[in-house]
Amino acid sequence: MAVRVVTDSASGIGASDLERLSISTVPLHVIVGDRVLTESELQAPDFFESVASLTRLPRTSQPSPEKFAETFRSLIAKGHEVLAVLISAGLSGTLRSAEMAAEVVRSESPDARIAIVDSKSNSMEEGFAVLAAAEAAAKGADLDSCADAAVETTRRTRFLFTPRTLEHLRRGGRISGAAGLLAVALKIAPILTAENGLTSVAGVARSGKGAWRKISSLMQADVEKFGFRRAAVQYFADKVEGMRFMTEVVQPILGRAVPLVPIPAAVGVHVGPAVGVAYETEQPMR
Repeated sequence: MAVRVVTDSASGIGASDLERLSISTVPLHVIVGDRVLTESELQAPDFFESVASLTRLPRTSQPSPEKFAETFRSLIAKGHEVLAVLISAGLSGTLRSAEMAAEVVRSESPDARIAIVDSKSNSMEEGFAVLAAAEAAAKGADLDSCADAAVETTRRTRFLFTPRTLEHLRRGGRISGAAGLLAVALKIAPILTAENGLTSVAGVARSGKGAWRKISSLMQADVEKFGFRRAAVQYFADKVEGMRFMTEVVQPILGRAVPLVPIPAAVGVHVGPAVGVAYETEQPMR
């Protein structure tokens, strides 16, 4: 039986790769007031501008177990085995929803084979684990081998990003109000990453440009030590800034451009305008 990979919309994988590798996506939701925004609204050019004017930040909601169950049932009915590679359990309840769905579907179809992998991250760092699993599946690998490909990829990836301001993180409770106000007053620019499934600080700088230089230094050191496989520049709200980050930070290290990928809205609304890079090395970094 062929393996089919399922992920969530926090992975940020583009439509062409989803179609090419037959990857199914179960969406996280962004909620403004009492309204759940549609995918077309989330992709609209003025989406962030509309968010920035709100006094209360949007909320995000994980997919329900039933949404995962629908996807799992559909794939199993077609004779497939299923591998779900999902956003970190430390950042969202999405993985738990998938586990609950898998239990239900297995009770209905005892022969169904469903495996679930925690990517330990989000955005394209999650996306690289998804792609690795789907690429293995496309080559005919079995379910265990596809899951192993995803897990191994999590040991070779890093996501480094810096928000333009800490205001969204402070307002959303991702950092304490006092710490957020102090950081804003001191104009501290953090470099954030995902470590052990949680958002953590990889470094700090005294300006946005200083943060860019720090990211460049960290990425350069990783590439020199562990080799390079692939990367994606990520941005939320400002594509022009993302292009500039590509030119000034990533291209000098790699000698070429890489894909420019928006940070998914369900992630970006908690961070605000930001730029960064997700990359995968040849050898494990952790």
